[in-house]
Amino acid sequence: MSGPAPNATRFAIIGFGEVGGIFARDLRADSAAISGIHDTAGAALERAGTLACPNAAEAASRADVVFLSVTAGSALEAAQSLVGGLAHAPFVVDVNSVSPAAKQAAARSVEAAGGRYVEAAVMASVPPKGLRSPMLLGGPHAAAFMELMAPFGMDLKLYSAEIGKASSVKMCRSVMVKGLEALTTECMLAARHYGVEADVLRSLSDTLPHENWPGLARYVISRALLHGKRRAEEMREVARAVEEAGIEPLASRAIAARQDWAWKQGQAMGADALATPELEPLLDALSKAMRHKST
Repeated sequence: MSGPAPNATRFAIIGFGEVGGIFARDLRADSAAISGIHDTAGAALERAGTLACPNAAEAASRADVVFLSVTAGSALEAAQSLVGGLAHAPFVVDVNSVSPAAKQAAARSVEAAGGRYVEAAVMASVPPKGLRSPMLLGGPHAAAFMELMAPFGMDLKLYSAEIGKASSVKMCRSVMVKGLEALTTECMLAARHYGVEADVLRSLSDTLPHENWPGLARYVISRALLHGKRRAEEMREVARAVEEAGIEPLASRAIAARQDWAWKQGQAMGADALATPELEPLLDALSKAMRHKST
């Protein structure tokens, strides 16, 4: 049986971390042409069997759509690195979790070099749905990008013609989502120390109804342990967005610090401990890692 017909659209991916790798996988599954990928981790690209380009501008010069999927702290630099490869006016789709002001600065750089900037705010964790994760789009080129991507079945919503609006939704949401991870980690670690975690969870179920609070707690704590470094970077961008709104980002800064802390503990715990499906063993492994690091 033959596979799906190749799609004529050519793609480039700047940043081959978790998101970039998943997007590349899904595009290949749809028989799309990935004409160039650029990342600082050249060895990872070689292992993945992809076409590694020596710089971002060359990768962009080969593509109709360029996905920017780097860390939050590198987002503007990544957009600026495309200069010289955008004369043919490709779509530059910025899926990075950064503040509205950072998106606007990236858009100015891309547009000045000839590219068509599309703001994309990814509104859920990428691994479950990959390329088809829900995204809010912003900017004057968002509608044209949606039309081009129709064959790929992406979950895209045109949010605003103004750059920064879609990302403001993402940033404000992150205060709550990443904050829940940080609060739950701190709450349950202390409760486990005092031997009252079951009663705390029962009380939470009464106050904030959820069918499985132990499972929810285990899930959100593990997300911070596994991905806290990236989440901390995002929360620093969130703090910037909150501050730009005239609000002192007291909670956002604290959440960033707890996410950074969680990632460091996760590195010390090891894969087996992080993979445990139950809450109490995970808390015990986390407590053990804390004690080990303090000695």
